[in-house]
Amino acid sequence: MTIAEVSKTFGLTADTLRYYERIGLIPPVKRSSSGIRDYDEKDCNWVEFIKCMRGVGIPVEMLIEYVAMFRLGKETIAARKALLVEQRQQLADKIVAMQAVLERLDMKIDGYEERCLKFEEENLRQ
Repeated sequence: MTIAEVSKTFGLTADTLRYYERIGLIPPVKRSSSGIRDYDEKDCNWVEFIKCMRGVGIPVEMLIEYVAMFRLGKETIAARKALLVEQRQQLADKIVAMQAVLERLDMKIDGYEERCLKFEEENLRQ
């Protein structure tokens, strides 16, 4: 696939894809004889993985570290798993915090119009 096709498929700009490759967020993509990036299924799997991880706020630095270790081979499996476990815990903690905020918003929204009307009647009478 060309960079334009991958860009369209994953909803990322070509500049973002080039940036991800340049900083090591995805492994280097093979190029055609004319120098054009030629994404294969494995490359697309990396793009999808990185997009998913970035979509939930996993730091770029951690993902670069993960990709670098992946490229070193199977002797980094335990370290890679540890990184993923750590990020999972941080994500779970964020979900708990977000759930609490969601519940608070639900309480605020419930009966909002009535409370606003009451406030206006009590405080804005002239």
